[in-house]
Amino acid sequence: MTDVTRKDFDEVMVPCYNPMSVIPVRGEGARIWDQQDKEYVDFAGGIAVSCLGHCHPVMVEALTKQANQLWHLSNVMTNEPALRLAKKLVELSFADKVFFANSGAEANEAALKLARRYAVDEFGEHKSKIIAFNQGFHGRTFFTVTVGGQSAYSDGFGPKPGDIDHIPYNDIKAFEAAISDETCAVMMEPLQGEGGIIAPTSEFVQTVRELCDKHNALLIFDEVQTGNGRTGDFYAYQGLGVTPDILSTAKSLGGGFPVGAMMTTEKLAKHLKIGTHGSTYGGNPLACAVAEAVVGHVSQPDVLQGVKEREGLFRTELERINAKYPIFAEFRGKGLLLGAELNDDWKGRSRDVLVAAGEEGLMVLIAGANVVRFTPSLVITPEEIKQGFERFEAAVAKLYNA
Repeated sequence: MTDVTRKDFDEVMVPCYNPMSVIPVRGEGARIWDQQDKEYVDFAGGIAVSCLGHCHPVMVEALTKQANQLWHLSNVMTNEPALRLAKKLVELSFADKVFFANSGAEANEAALKLARRYAVDEFGEHKSKIIAFNQGFHGRTFFTVTVGGQSAYSDGFGPKPGDIDHIPYNDIKAFEAAISDETCAVMMEPLQGEGGIIAPTSEFVQTVRELCDKHNALLIFDEVQTGNGRTGDFYAYQGLGVTPDILSTAKSLGGGFPVGAMMTTEKLAKHLKIGTHGSTYGGNPLACAVAEAVVGHVSQPDVLQGVKEREGLFRTELERINAKYPIFAEFRGKGLLLGAELNDDWKGRSRDVLVAAGEEGLMVLIAGANVVRFTPSLVITPEEIKQGFERFEAAVAKLYNA
């Protein structure tokens, strides 16, 4: 096997990423080891993907078993893992129908196309406007990146898809002014992730649902990051008391194996007739077998309750460290999608915290320049949490005392 280093990335990879210098080579639970066998505690989880940590036995068993049976079929045929997974997702949610894709972006693309197709079929071409929110993130296809509310990701690629309006999250007056009978859909995260871990107020999310109903607009919840147990409910909408018309899910759905899904009602699903949408790899047996195992494990009541208990441990440790080294203004989020916002003296330095944590053997994330983000395994052990925060404290102390 050819030896490779971080230097090889600069020589052979398209430079749209700037990865850390370390290259992980193996993982177990909430720990990984790099090429030099240095151990890291993982509070990042592959950006809210590795919901059962690394190499969890239920995932390894499911993948190994399926790998010895059947890898791929075209959509000319269906397969057992896809059917079992779809039945499970329907059982666990409001949805009647499921479309499988390979990623969150593809699931969101399917959701947006369904919304537009439904509006055209039922109301006509004029009903095409999409409302989304500033600092939202919905993927990197041209449609989804345009709907996402961060122009830095969508500018510079020529003319964008039209009829998309962005308004501030949690701003009821702005939403009331934006929505009309020409609105076909509203796309929102039930807890903004990339935008800084921003939760919706109850009044806001209820108003969005009510006005969507009033104007015959579809409500799309992007649960790519919040779904599959991440917030302590299997899907975040279940903790908000508001049900969307369409839901997208990915990331934790496969626990690290690429898979996504668009979920909706029977009434809406019938508008994606044969040939109107598709995916070569969507619903392939390998991905669906792994996702079936993940969903079966994560949806257990004790696992979901454990997410809420682990949130308490994280918040307690963050408060303890901040009392000694006050660099954070507030802690927010839900379940194990948490953000620590830097205070005025430390604004713009979230990446400094990420790098310092890495040097101490801890992997964290950022959500913009001012927020440190934590999205660990949903089954991370209390011992791993304790050790991770010992390393986080050392990193913060080093920065604070520099």
